[in-house]
Amino acid sequence: MTEYKCFDCNKKVAMDYLKKKVRCPYCGGKILFKPRTIATKIRAR
Repeated sequence: MTEYKCFDCNKKVAMDYLKKKVRCPYCGGKILFKPRTIATKIRAR
């Protein structure tokens, strides 16, 4: 199951809640992001 986090309060928001609204249920923030599970490393040349 995909989880999103609120950019303002950094709390997890369930996908089921996002089907109804695109706002954080805790703080009302409108910016949600999907955290990466694998760290991406970039080598400088």
